Amino acid sequence: MLRETAVHFRGPFPIRTIDEMAEEYRRQGVIACVAAFDAETTMGTPATTNDLVAEMVQQHPDVFVGWACIDPWKGKLAVRELERAVKELGLRGMGELHPICQEFYPNDRRFYPLWEKCVELGIHVLFHTGTTGVGSGLPGGGGYCLDYSRPIYIDRLAADFPELTIVCSHLSIPWIDEELAIVLHKANVYMDLSGWHPRFFTENLIRHMNTTLQNKMFFGTDYPWITPEKWLPAFEKLDVSDMARRKVLKENAMRVFGISA
Repeated sequence: MLRETAVHFRGPFPIRTIDEMAEEYRRQGVIACVAAFDAETTMGTPATTNDLVAEMVQQHPDVFVGWACIDPWKGKLAVRELERAVKELGLRGMGELHPICQEFYPNDRRFYPLWEKCVELGIHVLFHTGTTGVGSGLPGGGGYCLDYSRPIYIDRLAADFPELTIVCSHLSIPWIDEELAIVLHKANVYMDLSGWHPRFFTENLIRHMNTTLQNKMFFGTDYPWITPEKWLPAFEKLDVSDMARRKVLKENAMRVFGISA
């Protein structure tokens, strides 16, 4: 999986220690949202634990904010693990859930207990949307199906859980206009700008960033595939107002996620 993803993002990508990653973000004045990954049921790979993420935050609280990742197919165990990650480990949200790798639709009612627990805990949930580097270029895409990550499936979920804050990641390409419509229509749905170099930002995306959606977009890169060092200078070149730029880079995340300066 990592090999194909590295090719998709035109790697290679050097392996860094936790301390090296923290220093990289600290040097650039950027806070990183760190998440585990658990697709054990569908991919058969051991999960990256939420405990590891909590340790990273404890070691570097000035640059790391921790999110829990849950395998939705683990049923009641998944719900209990989410509660443990938030109440005992101090993680701040759930994500990134990856419908393509985890092979589930966000609006499948079998997973509604997870979203109910998110509302109960007062946390947000972040979904991978759009295409992926996983399986990219392989025959049959390695068996991974992009349809799971269409943003339209977020629409029904947002309607059924109006108290749940939902974030769509990675611009939902190639369904970016579908995502923009949902984020505009649903007050509880937001989007981040990670996963794509700013040179791929569409005219319609930039127009919404400057106007109707300037309060609903978050800066993000998708480290290590794209680093802040590459993303931020490219973003500076876009025709974005100073007010919208401040909101996207900092103020929106502080307000919605409760991140202090």
